[in-house]
Amino acid sequence: MASNQLATLGGGCFWCLEAFYQRVKGIESVVSGYSGGHTKNPTMAEVYGGKTGHAEVVQLKFDPETISYEEILEIFYVMHDPTTLNRQDHDIGDEYRSVIFYHDDGQKLIADKVTANFAAKLWRDPIVTQIVPLQKFWPAGEDQQDFYNKNPSVGYCQVIIEPKIQKLRQKFAAKLK
Repeated sequence: MASNQLATLGGGCFWCLEAFYQRVKGIESVVSGYSGGHTKNPTMAEVYGGKTGHAEVVQLKFDPETISYEEILEIFYVMHDPTTLNRQDHDIGDEYRSVIFYHDDGQKLIADKVTANFAAKLWRDPIVTQIVPLQKFWPAGEDQQDFYNKNPSVGYCQVIIEPKIQKLRQKFAAKLK
């Protein structure tokens, strides 16, 4: 039995990624946080202030016997727009950039392959997703964790996240819990 592995991804608001990956078989946990910047233990206000260099990300703990890293990245590329630099929907800024933080050389090879052979065929415009080594992951505050499940009737959840959950159900029904 293989042990759980980690994946760290940024594709816009971490609440969106968190909400849909929580519903995927083989994803054992999802933690929202920040990575890719130069500030230690950044706060939400610092990240949104634009001076930390961090992206909003989720760190997934997954069972590779149930879902592969490649499948996780295929979901990633279907569920957000990897062709818009520093923007997803109404969220604008480098904290919303599309980025894959790989944990080892094997993940880098898979990320490069999925980007070239899957994402590039899925999207007409060029892929702008960064593929960079993970240096450090900083969890966001407790009030930012499990946001959609705790606040399903909040406007942002209804208008932005709920349509993504519906898209996930349509495109990946067989992979859902």
